[in-house]
Amino acid sequence: MFILLRKRDILLTVLFCCFFAGLSVVLWKGTALPAFSPAKEEAVIVVVDPGHGGEDGGAVSAGGTKESQLNLEISLRLNDLLRFAGQRTIMTRREDVSICDDGLNTIRQRKVSDLKNRAALVNGQTPAVLLSIHQNSLPSSPATHGAQAFYNKQEGAEDLAKSIQEALNGAANAGSEKRAGKIPDSIYLMKNITAPGILVECGFLSNNGEAGKLQDPLYQLRLASAIAAGYLRGISEAS
Repeated sequence: MFILLRKRDILLTVLFCCFFAGLSVVLWKGTALPAFSPAKEEAVIVVVDPGHGGEDGGAVSAGGTKESQLNLEISLRLNDLLRFAGQRTIMTRREDVSICDDGLNTIRQRKVSDLKNRAALVNGQTPAVLLSIHQNSLPSSPATHGAQAFYNKQEGAEDLAKSIQEALNGAANAGSEKRAGKIPDSIYLMKNITAPGILVECGFLSNNGEAGKLQDPLYQLRLASAIAAGYLRGISEAS
């Protein structure tokens, strides 16, 4: 029996294998302990949050690509990688929808409800870490590009963000490395959760070249792999 594979499928498989090969190097500390040893305490639940959704499409590229859909596609890949690596995960949404309450009349009411429900979902998991996936946009500077991680005020968030940022710099920011930044208190979700929260801006939809790459499943997998590897290295170093 012959199995025919498309070139893209082969490339996805190779990149997926490279993720785990690279992860072994990232987590290796020169000991005989396995990379994914059983935790002594209750396992952390990683809440994977594709930002926006439904009528709230977020930023939009010049070609009409909505941030909400890109967030979802990268988040689904990230969730699969983390689960394959033995992590407990939950997603705030698996479709391009809002998670607001029913019966609300205005867009503002639905947006506020959506954010409150996301915060409640995170705070309902113990212990938890939030990985919120977004896209950036800066129309006044169309040359600006690159992926950046931000952290909230909860203990452990800064170190995790720095680890994720290092992985993103290697995967997406070669020659224009960025530093992890602190999330302003004006960001409702990150301000109102009790868990460490990391917000990843995967790229700039206002940059035409980067907007094109962000729609490529291979590039989405590269970003998801970097975020997963950075997260796993971060928790390994903290243990």
